[in-house]
Amino acid sequence: MLVDNKIWLAQGEKPCCLLLGQANRHGLIAGASGTGKTVTLKVLAEGFSQAGVPVFMADVKGDVTGMAQAGEMTDFIRKRCEDTFNLKEGEVSFQGAPVRIWDMLGEKGIPVRVTISDMGPVMLARILGLTQVQEGVLNIVFRVADENGLLLIDLKDLRAMLAFVSEHAKEYQSTYGNVSPQSVGAIQRALISVEDQGGNVFFGEPDLDLTDWFACAPDGRGYVNVLNAAKLIQTPQIYAMFLLWMLSSLFDTLPEVGDAEKPKFVFFFDEAHLLFDDMPQELVDKIVQVVKLVRSKGVGVYFITQSPADIPDEVLAQLSNRVQHGLRAYTPAEQKAVRAASASFRPNPAFDSVQALQDLGTGEALVSLLDEEGRPSVVERARVLFPQCRMAAADADVLDGVYAAQADLMEKYGTAIDRESAYEQIQGQRDVAAANAQLAAERVAFEKEKAEFEAKRQREAEKAAKDQQRAEEKAAREAEREAREREKAQQEVAKQVGRVATSMIGSFGREVTRQLARGLMGSLKR
Repeated sequence: MLVDNKIWLAQGEKPCCLLLGQANRHGLIAGASGTGKTVTLKVLAEGFSQAGVPVFMADVKGDVTGMAQAGEMTDFIRKRCEDTFNLKEGEVSFQGAPVRIWDMLGEKGIPVRVTISDMGPVMLARILGLTQVQEGVLNIVFRVADENGLLLIDLKDLRAMLAFVSEHAKEYQSTYGNVSPQSVGAIQRALISVEDQGGNVFFGEPDLDLTDWFACAPDGRGYVNVLNAAKLIQTPQIYAMFLLWMLSSLFDTLPEVGDAEKPKFVFFFDEAHLLFDDMPQELVDKIVQVVKLVRSKGVGVYFITQSPADIPDEVLAQLSNRVQHGLRAYTPAEQKAVRAASASFRPNPAFDSVQALQDLGTGEALVSLLDEEGRPSVVERARVLFPQCRMAAADADVLDGVYAAQADLMEKYGTAIDRESAYEQIQGQRDVAAANAQLAAERVAFEKEKAEFEAKRQREAEKAAKDQQRAEEKAAREAEREAREREKAQQEVAKQVGRVATSMIGSFGREVTRQLARGLMGSLKR
């Protein structure tokens, strides 16, 4: 409840009021289950809203939506008003806060999307549960994507980029180190799990513009931005990393404002222990740095958890406004946590803080808030004020009114956009490479066909030449044979003629001889 420009949070021996000028010094709301942390959360949130400060809070149990609906006077509240807060019934008003409901899983509320590039390799490695080596490979993938201008928007972009880096691992090895197929395969398998948990819905575009969470309603009250996290909390790594991304984005986005009269924005981190479970020290150091410096950006951060021991000491030291509900100490470790929580307060001589922490009932708390000089006040045992909104979840018709009032944001974020990014760019490169490979194959086939044709033509020419040569040789042999035969025939004719001539000469000689002999003999005879 906003009173005199400060939030009246609880009532002890004196009122416990959170000064708006000290609200960006961060805070802690702690206590066992059922001790009243959600009521404290609602009282603070509606106080900031009434002061014109927009807030963000996650609804992990489904009852925070009651902030949109006015509360009602009950006998319990009436008695509290009279006995504790010195309020008369006419002095109490009930009203709902201006609420906007967001949803990372795209079910009820304005869709909340984040790009893979915005999430970054460090937080994404936490979501995927990667080892140090696998996180190193993921860092290489992001570096290669950045240097090549490849946008990582959704999971299919990251899958394509992992495959691309794996295919070109030898090219990047000398520059970035080894990218083993085993590490790439492990990351791809982890992506399947995230996809099954809704990653294909909340990784994408249009991505969240945080300035839409800094808005105020027409009546000047700050919007209470409620993240529907009832299902999201079942995947605690995704829930915790999204809230951490949001916190770091606030730090990166907002300008310095110094010590303002009131915060520009207040961020409630419910179930904060999920953020720090098995958190590597280097990431804890970054959270500490953000928590330290985001104050100067006008942002107040309030962690809500069961025990202060859930939060690392380095972070806990930055939380100056504290509301500690009851703690139960049944084990030595729990007793130690109670003593540690008690020791964090400026002691009040009126009571023993250690014992009080174990005696506090529902709605009671040990409260220490910063004064105007920025000093923690002496701890007060106090009863937390009741919220002016509804304690339980809002009715269906009230929620319908909330959804209708945020139609402009539904128009902005309702439809997912799948623009050209790493997946399409890599696929385009592969298509070009495939086309070039096809063209090269066709060229090789053409050259081979051409070579085979030329070889065939050469063989045919050589065969024709050989056939011509053989024909010519055959013709020459035939001519030579015919010449020999003619010569032989001529020789035979000559021989025949010679033999005839010789025979004729011989016959003539013999005839002459015979004639002479007869003549002579005849003569002689005569």
